[in-house]
Amino acid sequence: MIKIFNTLTREKELFKPIHENEVKMYVCGPTVYNYIHIGNARSAVSFDTIRRYLEYRGYDVTYVSNFTDVDDKMIKQAKKEKITVDELANRFIEAFMADTKALNIKPATANPRATHMIDDIIKFIEALVEKDYAYEVSGNVYFRARHFKHYGELSKQNIEQLENGASQHLTQEEVTTKEDPLDFVLWKPQKEASEVAWDSPFGKGRPGWHIECSVMSTKLLGETFDIHGGGQDLQFPHHENEIAQSEAKTGHKFVNYWMHNGFVTVGNQNEKMSKSAGNFVTVHDLLQGEDPTVLRFFMASTQYRRPIHYNDDNMQEARERVQYFKNLYQNIDYRLNDQTSSQENTELAQLVNEKVAEFKAAMDDDFNVQNGLTVLYELTRAINQHLQESTVDKTVLTIFKEEFIKIMTVFGVEFNQKSDNLSEEVEALIKKRDEARSQKDFKTSDEIRDQLKGMGIVIEDTPQGTRWKKNES
Repeated sequence: MIKIFNTLTREKELFKPIHENEVKMYVCGPTVYNYIHIGNARSAVSFDTIRRYLEYRGYDVTYVSNFTDVDDKMIKQAKKEKITVDELANRFIEAFMADTKALNIKPATANPRATHMIDDIIKFIEALVEKDYAYEVSGNVYFRARHFKHYGELSKQNIEQLENGASQHLTQEEVTTKEDPLDFVLWKPQKEASEVAWDSPFGKGRPGWHIECSVMSTKLLGETFDIHGGGQDLQFPHHENEIAQSEAKTGHKFVNYWMHNGFVTVGNQNEKMSKSAGNFVTVHDLLQGEDPTVLRFFMASTQYRRPIHYNDDNMQEARERVQYFKNLYQNIDYRLNDQTSSQENTELAQLVNEKVAEFKAAMDDDFNVQNGLTVLYELTRAINQHLQESTVDKTVLTIFKEEFIKIMTVFGVEFNQKSDNLSEEVEALIKKRDEARSQKDFKTSDEIRDQLKGMGIVIEDTPQGTRWKKNES
């Protein structure tokens, strides 16, 4: 049974979806004014890995991830470039889709955009005003945070400390319009005629950040849904405010399981990667010279709540591990198609069953991918040893191969399962080399090996004959 660490309770809880075998999941997406950096991508990869594992375990997952396509940063950037906010959003939504596709992140069931749900947002705010949870002042609409009795429970914040902190960061406008420093904005008035805005009962303006996710998630997933995910930095105030306004409006529990991924850190001081700190590297730039499967595996191979340290050594380790898995897949394929007979190996069959069960047990424990991969490495070592034997159990290898493909798909690593066809020239060279070896003409054999290497074909001599693979490095 799957257990999830619920940020709200700070405990691992048995996962019980609202509807049997169905999971409804919402993950906060990017504000689309720039390319995503790998800190942003970490959240997308983490929750895609979780989604894939839930599907591996038989769940039907509805996965919603939004785009914040209007906010202060976007308005400022669009003005700087002398384009519309919508044009800016469209450009970086397209870039996000390209980057996440390269990282083999599955498309969301839906990617709602805030600006496409303005009418729903206005109705949501009106309902909060009617319930006296919100109030309008000079075109601003604020949520009365203190009226929601559970405010601060997700982030384990003390109300008095929150009030003191909020008081120190208020603008002069907020000082004169807010009833309470804790109150947060639901609707902002238009400040100048050129600024993007929509008509509303509160005046011409646009939604605040927090209200967007409450509206989009509940509209697409229902008033209560299973999982809400995002980065640790979103616990407060974003997710705290989502809970307050959603439950105030519906009177129902908003989300059953809150999940937050750890940061990507850089440098000797393990600093959080962020645009504000200027210590970030974008996925767009990285993919110019890095295998996207390696970058994906680098982020997917750490348990989602733990930080990831980005440096050359850790990236190199990811490269080696991805290549290890690709080589294993090719070796299995080769032995399944060689001319040797199959010989039953009951011990290996039992080990495969045991290790697959152990992998599931590790992953069921709050998606502990590190423990899951440790089990997988133990099993693959045994498989590799078996592959060196003169005869193999092809039935067991077939079973393992099928399970191996499913497991690696959870981590976003997929193999070329189509047989590669060699050109007649390459096939002739391999045959000529085999003949040279049989005649102990090793000089010619080595020359042909080097020639094939230059053509991107790596030759391996095994007890079962010559095998080849394409050089992917």
